[in-house]
Amino acid sequence: MTLKKHVSDNKITIVIQDRFDFSIHQHFRDAYCDCNESGSEIIIDLSQTTYMDSSALGMILLLKDHVDKISGKMKIFKPNEAVNKILEIAQFHRLMTIEK
Repeated sequence: MTLKKHVSDNKITIVIQDRFDFSIHQHFRDAYCDCNESGSEIIIDLSQTTYMDSSALGMILLLKDHVDKISGKMKIFKPNEAVNKILEIAQFHRLMTIEK
């Protein structure tokens, strides 16, 4: 599997390795769906992601909706140049924090 989840205190880090596409949709959702505590922080670590498609963008938006409902915070962590370009084209920098 190309997804790993790390939990500490009120923070969940979801690490995506290699491909971020529809094949990990259910695993991605499962990684955050039980996080319902107000003020939680979810980090999507894309430092090891080599490919991302439009379904990944949709999954990130669904996560953002979830985070907004629980009054939490989210950020995208260290996307590589190619992945960051996709995020910029989709203007995700206007919706969430992208830490380079």
